[in-house]
Amino acid sequence: MDIGILGGTFDPIHSGHLIMAEEARLRLGFSRVLFVPTGQPWLKVDRAITLAIHRVTMVKRAIATNPYFELSTTEVDRPGPSYTVDTIAILQQQLGTEARFFFLLGWDSLAELPQWKEPSRLVQKCQLVAIPRLGLNPPDLKALESPIAGITQSVIWLDMPPIGISSSDIRKRVAQGLSIHYLVPDEVERYIEEQGLYR
Repeated sequence: MDIGILGGTFDPIHSGHLIMAEEARLRLGFSRVLFVPTGQPWLKVDRAITLAIHRVTMVKRAIATNPYFELSTTEVDRPGPSYTVDTIAILQQQLGTEARFFFLLGWDSLAELPQWKEPSRLVQKCQLVAIPRLGLNPPDLKALESPIAGITQSVIWLDMPPIGISSSDIRKRVAQGLSIHYLVPDEVERYIEEQGLYR
């Protein structure tokens, strides 16, 4: 059973996330994709994050119509900073040894991997699926091999057009009173409006 994992702050989740997840699912034959909102993202301690209850609700609404997409609250349910390697370990305990995990991440996150907690252990636990980011070149895996032994065997390059949608741009647009229609699913747009988020 091959399972894709898409972690993120999802502040808010947007159409780009859904396109990436569906593309990876179809191309790599995942039985499902787990969306894992971060609890306390340790790399974003310098900025305020929307309350987890809002981010989880937006993910729930965004993925409701896709039977292959599931929400995992593994990270928001536990206290303290969220680390991917710990999350994968918990999911392995929950889903058993038959599950093979594929962690989806952008080229920018892949380049930052040496800063993550126990990256060498992470690449032993799962395959990394590298997704193009607009305006970025793919990271040099040979350079990453020195701090993270085995990474060259662990990365799958997903060949798809980069998607130029970002959560930070969506937050700015809402704050400026601009439309976010089509950038996020209708249910997410409605929720942002109802709750007065990002104003």
